[in-house]
Amino acid sequence: VQLQASGGGLVQAGGSLRLSCAASGRTFSDYAVGWFRQVPGKEREFVAAISRAGTRTTYAGSVKGRFTASRDNAENTVYLQMNRLKPEDTAVYYCGARPTVTGATPTTEYHTWGQGTQVTVSS
Repeated sequence: VQLQASGGGLVQAGGSLRLSCAASGRTFSDYAVGWFRQVPGKEREFVAAISRAGTRTTYAGSVKGRFTASRDNAENTVYLQMNRLKPEDTAVYYCGARPTVTGATPTTEYHTWGQGTQVTVSS
C-alpha cells in the first residue's frame, strides 16, 4: 500500500486542522494506520492510531481529548482531526500503515510510510 498525507498548514493557537492520509495499491481495510510527528533533531513520536475497521483508536497523552482519528475505508482514507492546536503541536506529521487489526505506538511496527505534511501552529 502507498500512502500520501496532506492537509497541513499554518494555523493560530486554538485553531483546527484536518489531516488526510490517502492510500492506494492494496486493500486499505487490511491495514491499521498510525499518525506520528517529528520535529528537527528529535525522533518521530506517536500521535494516534486507528484499527483497520476504525473501531479502536489510541492516542498519545499530549493530544488525547484534542485529536480524533477516523477512517473511511470506502474512500481509502484516514483522517486526523486536530482541535485546540498548540504551538508545541508544530511538526511534520506522517501516517504509517501496518497489516494488522490494530495500530501500535512504536514506529518500527509500521511497514509503510507516506511523505509528511507540515503543521505549524503560531502563538
